[in-house]
Amino acid sequence: MPSIRNITIAGASGNLGKLVIDALIARGEYNVHVLTRNGSDASIPHSVQVTAVDYTSVAELTTTLKGQDVVISTCSPGALESQIPLIEAAIAAGVKRFIPSEFTADIGNLKASALPQYTAQLRIQELLQNATNENPDFSYTSIRNGVFLDWGLAMGFQVDFKSERPALYDGGDRPFSTTTLATVAQAVVGVLGRLDETKNRAIYVHDLVTTQRHLLSLARKIAPERRWEPVSVSTEDMERKARENLAQGKADLISLMGFYCRSVFAEGYGGEFKRVDNKMLGLGYKSDADLEIILRGVLE
Repeated sequence: MPSIRNITIAGASGNLGKLVIDALIARGEYNVHVLTRNGSDASIPHSVQVTAVDYTSVAELTTTLKGQDVVISTCSPGALESQIPLIEAAIAAGVKRFIPSEFTADIGNLKASALPQYTAQLRIQELLQNATNENPDFSYTSIRNGVFLDWGLAMGFQVDFKSERPALYDGGDRPFSTTTLATVAQAVVGVLGRLDETKNRAIYVHDLVTTQRHLLSLARKIAPERRWEPVSVSTEDMERKARENLAQGKADLISLMGFYCRSVFAEGYGGEFKRVDNKMLGLGYKSDADLEIILRGVLE
């Protein structure tokens, strides 16, 4: 593929978006352009060009994206549908590569893809596949990274260390892939350096594979004065409750948490990536020592 120079990021004010901007700037090879919503007061580095847009206007987005080589979307899970006009505009503007806001579990897994929280990502995936068939100069790359390691631990997702009785899902022994936000940002940069190898496909990355029980054992080593008495929780029961909540119109993160836990901790849902693309993207792996440093920051 031709070399790329001009990169536009949509949804850059979030936790991941900020790190993607920093990683691109540090690379020193790209002109970085950020899209914000009209009226947004997002804090963006001064070295980055910022354009406020109406995300519902394909015409306005097309004009804004003229001359851009790559569009990276890091929008929040609640704004995934806003990528549809953005994709249409990217195609019309002659953008070469689109990286959607996927950054999640293995939605290529049949069991995981049947969970309702991934409907929007799958719709975007189908839209991109159809678009590449109809527009040979347009391409996409999806990035799947499992659970966000640092963010997830801080939020108590993998193990809720703020609770004296944290949940261990389906026994707590199921291995799962997990990746820091910074590594995901580096994966984005890695894709830009491997456009041919990453064309029209999903790539998989992780920093490490661990289990809930292993995280708990490390936490006990770091903070021996703390007492945790874990309780067993069934992800099947959690999924059942999440479906009941959804049927009642409850669609917030807490109400649907059973779906997310199912995709990460349940058997057969692809929570552990068996094959990753770290080497191709120039990414290494994290050790238990690295994991302890992250855990220490969470616990302290």
